[in-house]
Amino acid sequence: MARKLTIRIGARPAITITREATRSHRLVYIAKANRALKYPFDRSKIVYIGTTRKGVGRIAASASQQARRRLDVHGVKSLEFFVVTCKPLQRLRTWSKLESALLITFKREFGAVPVGNTMGKNRRWRDELEYFTERRLQSVIRRYS
Repeated sequence: MARKLTIRIGARPAITITREATRSHRLVYIAKANRALKYPFDRSKIVYIGTTRKGVGRIAASASQQARRRLDVHGVKSLEFFVVTCKPLQRLRTWSKLESALLITFKREFGAVPVGNTMGKNRRWRDELEYFTERRLQSVIRRYS
């Protein structure tokens, strides 16, 4: 007779989705690792800053893709995804401006864009500072670093 298989149960949830993520389709999200990674100027737990027009479904898809790449790094055992939003304005892609501003701020603080971002390496300030303050952008980056 064949040996019985052992069933293992995860102690923590694999993915948790909050109501905050479902309120808006157009949002920015930040992926944070359980440990800080080296960047040219300092260490940070942020591994990816992304944006979506599709809502929480895109965050779940990104979680799947990022997990495959980032969990291979020594010491990284988990990724958490946080939603960052701002007030919408007519005829302006505010979520796109917010992502760009966060990437530029991260690059100024740590010397490079997050390891998961391939786009945004050469971004410069345009009109983002007309909509967001540098101080608030820095506080968002520091909160998740």
